[in-house]
Parts: sequence; structure tokens; C-alpha cells
Amino acid sequence: MGGDFRRLWTASAISSLGDGAMLAAGPLFVASQTSDPLLVAAAMFAQQLPWLLFSLIAGAYVDRLERRRLIVVVNLLRAFAVGGLALGVGLDAAGLPVIYAALFLLGTGDSVARNAETALLPSLVGEDDLAAANARLFGATTLGAQLAGPPLGAYLFAVAAALPFGIDAASFVAAAALVAGIGGARSAPTDREARSLRHEVAEALRWLWEHRALRLLALCICAMNITFSGAMAVYVVYAKERLGLGPIGYGALLTVSAVGGVLGTGFVARLESRFGASLLLRVGLLLEAATHVGLALTRNPWVAGGIMAVFGVHALVWSVVTLSLRQRAVPSEMLGRVNGVYYLFSVGGSAVGALVGGVVAHVFGITAPFWIGAALVALLAVVTWRRFAAEIES
Repeated sequence: MGGDFRRLWTASAISSLGDGAMLAAGPLFVASQTSDPLLVAAAMFAQQLPWLLFSLIAGAYVDRLERRRLIVVVNLLRAFAVGGLALGVGLDAAGLPVIYAALFLLGTGDSVARNAETALLPSLVGEDDLAAANARLFGATTLGAQLAGPPLGAYLFAVAAALPFGIDAASFVAAAALVAGIGGARSAPTDREARSLRHEVAEALRWLWEHRALRLLALCICAMNITFSGAMAVYVVYAKERLGLGPIGYGALLTVSAVGGVLGTGFVARLESRFGASLLLRVGLLLEAATHVGLALTRNPWVAGGIMAVFGVHALVWSVVTLSLRQRAVPSEMLGRVNGVYYLFSVGGSAVGALVGGVVAHVFGITAPFWIGAALVALLAVVTWRRFAAEIES
């Protein structure tokens, strides 16, 4: 797919490895400070909150600025933030407020960088290659953030708590250097008249809301992420109390969904071509509801791991199919802003779910978020089943 795409893929793979180390080390550090599910869930909420606050503005700037340079600058700023956290942990000067603040800054950067990467991709590959390119990028993210990174982060955390945070900082620097070498892509429109941020954001909101298929997908992913993040926000406590796992076991449990995700990258484009987006997404709703039920019922870490491996296939297929639909449907000059609106629903739902899940687990017990998630996703499948067929394939 060309040298520029390979640079973007390599940058994504390297930064994802650091993110995976952080994915395990962050909750482990919080859990070392408190066993309260609400305070543990607050860490995920701190990282997801910026998507609620800034995703619309971030999308507008992704359309206004040169996307490649924007990714470089944001990665360097994220390296500075997590590097400071590593120093604080190493000096035993980082408590819960410090890690909450660092996670908030990382989430702020992520709300810009992820949008810019998504908007940059269509200028690097042809439209017919979008599904395959997205699958490869998701595969790189899955390998680093879910498969290799979490056990590495858990192991390094056991050796020295500051190490995984330092690895994450270094990965951002390396990714910035790689993206800086991308050239020749028209990564931002140059002929738009100057308009206010409010006008540009409102235009994107109207565009997405009037596009029936993307509106349906945005509402669905919001509901799905509220329920799933509600459960995952207390996952480290669930793994310890329900499955009897320590730090290394928890890191390994985080990786098993990545196995399914990596497998999914090899055939998702063919599945979409053969069965169509609508059927794949509807089956995905059923698999997500079944995931909640299975995790709520089991106390066996091997069973939980198998469930999460299947979930990994579903998550990869859902992400690639919906992102490719979005990239094909949205005009290039609006892609950053429409992505910002979509991410407000998507990751904003995760932020709400993280907070609600912590409260639910604190009051009703560690499996309560899973049972509630199962019921709500099953209801979502019933309500949207016919609408998917009518609107996604139209």
C-alpha cells in the first residue's frame, strides 16, 4: 500500500505497544493504592472524559490543520505527559490525583491523534483498499495494545513500577519520528473559507444526524460502550476477586481478546465482501450480549479467556466495518469533524460507562455491570435488528 502507509502502520504498532504496557500498569498502579471499585473505575473515566469535552473541537482542528504534523505534535506532548508520570512513580511521588491527571492528558491527546490518523488514512490508500488498510492498522493496535503490551506492562510493573510508563513515553517519541517522515498526502483541505468553530461543529452534527446509517451506528456504539466500559472499568478487581488472578494473570487475561482480534484482521475484508456490513453488525450485537452473560457466570479464568478471545473477533470486525463505512461516506473536508461527532458518541459512551460501572459494582457487586450490560445489549439488538438491514445496506 505504499511507503507512507507502512510508516503510519509502524508508528501505530510502536505506540500501541507502549499503550498496552500502560493499559496493564495503570490499573495495577491504581489498585495498589486502593481496592475501592469506584476509585479504580475513576482511572478509566479520567482517560475517557476528554472525549466528552474535546472530541468536537478536536475534529474541527483535524479538518483545519495539516494532519500529519498534528499527529507528530500530539505524540510528543503525550510523551512529555507520561514521561512525567514515570518520573513521579519512580520517585514515589505519584498518588491517585497524579495518575488521574496524567490519564486525562493522555486521553486529551488521544482524542486528537486518533481522529487525525483516521482522517489521514484515505489520502494514503485507495478507496477499495480502505477495509484492508483499516484491518492492518487495527491489527497493529491489537498486537501492541492488547497482545504484547499488557503482559509486558504487568511484568515491568512487577520489576519496577515506573518502567511501563517510561516505555509508553518512548513509544510516543518513536511514533512521532515515523509519522514525520510521511509525505505527499493531502492531509487537510486548503480551500475552505474561514468559519467559526461553532459553525463547523454544527455543520458536522447536522451531517451525521441526517445520515441515517451513521446516526444508527453512532447511537449503537454509544450504548454498547456504556455497557462494556461499565464492566471493563472494574475488570482488574473482577480478575482478582472473581477469577483469583494476580498482576501477571491479569495482564495475560487482557491479551486473550487480542488473539481473536489478530485472527480477525486476516478475514474481515472478505467477510464484509461476502456477507455485507448489516449481517456482520447484527451478529456482533448478539456476541456482545453473550460476552456479558458468560463473564458474569464464570469463575474460571480459562473460560473467561475463551470468551474474551471470541469477543476480540467481534470487536475487530465491528470496528473495521463501521470505520470503513464512515470513511467512504463522509466527504474528505468534513471527515475530522464527523469523526469527532462519532467519537463523542463512541468514547464518550465509554467515559459514562466507566463512571456508572464503578458505582454499580460498588453498590451491587462486581458482576452487576455484566448482567446489566447483557440485558441492555440484548434489548438493543431487538430494537435495531430490522433497521440495520434497512439503513446500512441502503
